[in-house]
Amino acid sequence: MALASLRKPENVAGDFYVDSTCIDCDLCRQIGPEVFTDLGDQSVVYQQPRTAGERLSALKALVTCPTASIGTMSHLSARNAVAAYPEPVDGNVYFCGFASESSFGASSYLIVRDEGNVLVDSPRYNSPLARRIEELGGIRWMFLTHRDDVADHDRWAESFGAERILHREDLGRRTAAVERIIEGRTPIELDRDLLMIPTPGHTRGHTVLLFQNNYLFSGDHLWWSDERDSLSASRSVCWYSWAEQTASMEKLLGYDFEWVLPGHGRRAHAEKHEMKRHLADCLVRMGSQTTHSTI
Repeated sequence: MALASLRKPENVAGDFYVDSTCIDCDLCRQIGPEVFTDLGDQSVVYQQPRTAGERLSALKALVTCPTASIGTMSHLSARNAVAAYPEPVDGNVYFCGFASESSFGASSYLIVRDEGNVLVDSPRYNSPLARRIEELGGIRWMFLTHRDDVADHDRWAESFGAERILHREDLGRRTAAVERIIEGRTPIELDRDLLMIPTPGHTRGHTVLLFQNNYLFSGDHLWWSDERDSLSASRSVCWYSWAEQTASMEKLLGYDFEWVLPGHGRRAHAEKHEMKRHLADCLVRMGSQTTHSTI
């Protein structure tokens, strides 16, 4: 729980606040931009909710916060905020909320399909969220884009009897029991509407998932930058090879999609030709940086 004793002084007066344990994952600012803003390397409340909708958004940010850094001075029920997840994004794609500190606040998504639902990366385990996912058809597969954003994958897999999918080069102690291990650098059609594309760079075994040739679940490979008003990647969080991440990005120019749904960073939605232009612009910026391997 957030602690009033750690309430940041930059919060405006009122019920909602952010305390000093915030890790700057940006989710509260994405969920409730009318309430939360960034202040250096942490978030704060810059405006208290003015409407019922803004209050619900603030409460959704509260239950999603991976470090429980958002609090209220009075006791408010978060029942409706909890029940809002998984939250529709577009079509049969849902945002799961309930980010985990072990994944540094990564977003996870649920794809609802007649052939079996797919959980992309892992939220922290939450019983009401699990019940809602069960109502939507459960989980057949868990697609883990890379080693960093796996959170409570084992609990979700056990709860739903789901088959987890991860590239061999990102296997580790926490993921040793993954059921389906992918190898190589060749795209693999997991099902008629699901294409796994290896994108080494951020990590050695990073992969992305393309759903219906329209939704790209990009893990930590690619995201939207409001600052640049374009797609972006960051060398400062490239743990394996910037040169390979750049090459992986170039491969994505061969695919069409309207949505980029990242683990970290902001979502992007644009017409396919516009998305391709943003991707090309991102590549130009990546190429302007030194392209040798990083840690």
